[in-house]
Amino acid sequence: MEKMIITAAICGAEVLKEHNPAVPYTVDECVREAKSAYLEGASIIHLHVRYDDGTPTQDRERFRAVMDAIKKECPDVIIQPSTGGAVGMTNDERLQPTELHPEMATLDCGTLNFGGDDIFENTENTIKYFGKKMIERGIKPELEVFDKSMIEMALRLHKQGFINKPMHFDFVMGVNGGIGGSLRDFIFLRGSIPHDATYTVAGLGRYEMPLAAAAIIDGGHVRVGFEDNVYLSKGVLASSNGELVAKVVRMAKELGREIATPAEARAILGLPARN
Repeated sequence: MEKMIITAAICGAEVLKEHNPAVPYTVDECVREAKSAYLEGASIIHLHVRYDDGTPTQDRERFRAVMDAIKKECPDVIIQPSTGGAVGMTNDERLQPTELHPEMATLDCGTLNFGGDDIFENTENTIKYFGKKMIERGIKPELEVFDKSMIEMALRLHKQGFINKPMHFDFVMGVNGGIGGSLRDFIFLRGSIPHDATYTVAGLGRYEMPLAAAAIIDGGHVRVGFEDNVYLSKGVLASSNGELVAKVVRMAKELGREIATPAEARAILGLPARN
């Protein structure tokens, strides 16, 4: 079976130090958490950035500072900035980190009701715009899908030339307004993508580890980290992102999956090799 890529989503835009004191805000804290995950086996760092007070931002220069600092400590890791941004941001505000030409970036494939009056808006034209920009900038999109309809959107826009193959999906499961986190839901999404596509699964909260186990067994890839879940086990806070990655590595070894290095992850995803 193909080696397994582990992505560490080290901070997110919503989780706070009030949820877990180890959630990183500053550049140094982001480096600490990225390195902890990398040393335990993560090949990809999924990255949101914040100002030192914890305020989320899509500012290009803040991304540059954090990405450069992580690369200094983890030179071969794949850094995957988020283009999710925050409610009310323009497309170009959200796309700022892609101006730094990372290897990968996220591309959200539909609109979602986050709760209350919060709507995470991604119109078809927004998705086309993001897809076009990523093609122009030589960036592989990770196609963030929160339900089946978003897979259909991605497949349709691929046919129209806005998303290139090989396609890589991220099943974000258990989010308010999106698909649930059951095994039935996972099988539904897994059976809806092309045979030549790859996927990662990201389960929120209590769904994180059960869905990780499903992906390990199925031959897929896994995302863990503070963005999705701050607990190592019920009622026990994780001390670092690395501790969550280490748990997935142990699970994978028990189930017969080897962990991909960053170089192997690039080969699996169709990214250019790095010297």
